[in-house]
Amino acid sequence: MTAPENLPTTAGELRAAGYLPRSVKSELRENLLALLSSGGDPWPGIVGFDRTVLPQLERALLAGHDVVLLGERGQGKTRLLRTLIGLLDEWTPVIAGAELGEHPLEPISPAGRRLAAELGDDLPVTWRHRAERYAEKLATPDTSVGDLIGDVDPVKVAEGRSLGDPETIHFGLVPRAHRGIVAVNELPDLAERIQVALLNVMEERDIQVRGYTLRLPLDVLLVATANPEDYTNRGRIITPLKDRFGAEIRTHYPLDVESEVDLVRQEAELVAEVGDPLIEVLARFVRQLRESPAIDQRSGVSARFAVAAAETVAAAALRRSAITGESPAVARPVDLESVPAVLRGKLEFESGEEGREQEHLTHLMRRAFSETARARLGGVNLRPLASAVGDGNLVTTGERVPGKDVLSALPELPVLHEVAERLGVEPTDPPTRIAAAVEFALEALFLARQVAKDTDDGLAVYGA
Repeated sequence: MTAPENLPTTAGELRAAGYLPRSVKSELRENLLALLSSGGDPWPGIVGFDRTVLPQLERALLAGHDVVLLGERGQGKTRLLRTLIGLLDEWTPVIAGAELGEHPLEPISPAGRRLAAELGDDLPVTWRHRAERYAEKLATPDTSVGDLIGDVDPVKVAEGRSLGDPETIHFGLVPRAHRGIVAVNELPDLAERIQVALLNVMEERDIQVRGYTLRLPLDVLLVATANPEDYTNRGRIITPLKDRFGAEIRTHYPLDVESEVDLVRQEAELVAEVGDPLIEVLARFVRQLRESPAIDQRSGVSARFAVAAAETVAAAALRRSAITGESPAVARPVDLESVPAVLRGKLEFESGEEGREQEHLTHLMRRAFSETARARLGGVNLRPLASAVGDGNLVTTGERVPGKDVLSALPELPVLHEVAERLGVEPTDPPTRIAAAVEFALEALFLARQVAKDTDDGLAVYGA
């Protein structure tokens, strides 16, 4: 990404233009306040946190606090941290060629200070985009102090510098993020002795390498994520480090079905059309899983599960479209059967549930479908459809059955138009879309025990 051409290129031009140094926390505070005052959205793409997590995070940023987000897997913690990039200035000046991205009017490293003293107002300036000011590290057991803070560079020592010379240091991730944001994912997984290395960074804002202290007034916002069980199971955040975080914010899964649906619609990459009723079924299914005593709730049911489920249903519809030649590819209720078998491995079951996983998932999927059918079709008299099926109009569906075959098995019924309207389908829509609405009503009747359903070899037959 190329910076605009009209920006200052030397320290003298920068000073004349009024680009005075500003801390990253002040920058975030002022930009956040400007967005809030103008009615803008500081958190694009974040769903379901409007009245809970986001106000807490905004208060933490306005207070200038380092932040740790605490929550189960798949709650959008990392996604939320990455949106912080949008609160930084789009372009910021740095000393050209500087290792640490120092402000030309406020260098902090020995090399930067020497260069500024030598060149004065002619010190060359380059411009860094805000995307380059966000550094992210996944905390793994093999992470070293050198990775985060820095270490002595043997090449520089070999060039003739003494071992105590600060310019022999190869800086790690945190110093290189000077005037930016450092995000550490899964902080408790970081070995405790490595966490100790962050103490000075967060409080004294200096670093220590190999027994000597290099006074660097680092300017960083440190943010981190952690899972609650990590405090006791895999690791923990050491007490002094927890104390240095100004804010600990609990995240959560979407609190209502609408937010879950919005999240799936936003994140899922669907290869075929999946109607809102089926997305709602999946959203309710995930919520059932999060309340089920058979699922290990300490591990959680990630929002990625709902996204993957929607993508699986869309893939099943696309496969049927390729086999039957129907177009466009539209998901039908029969495609929901592909979800439990494919995604069972993404869930952690309680120890007493061995062998019953598939049965449990099928039961919860049916409950989710029944709830959605009541919400979508409540007040619609489906008895004419049940009578038509009971009078011998058997309807066969399956992964190889095209939509037109589903429709041709039934006579013209006014109730089907009402069903289609309730489910957002127009009379002029293609048969694949209308068939999805009709099959939705048939499945609702089956779950209400008003029609029978026999399944065999990938086919399902609705009848008396």
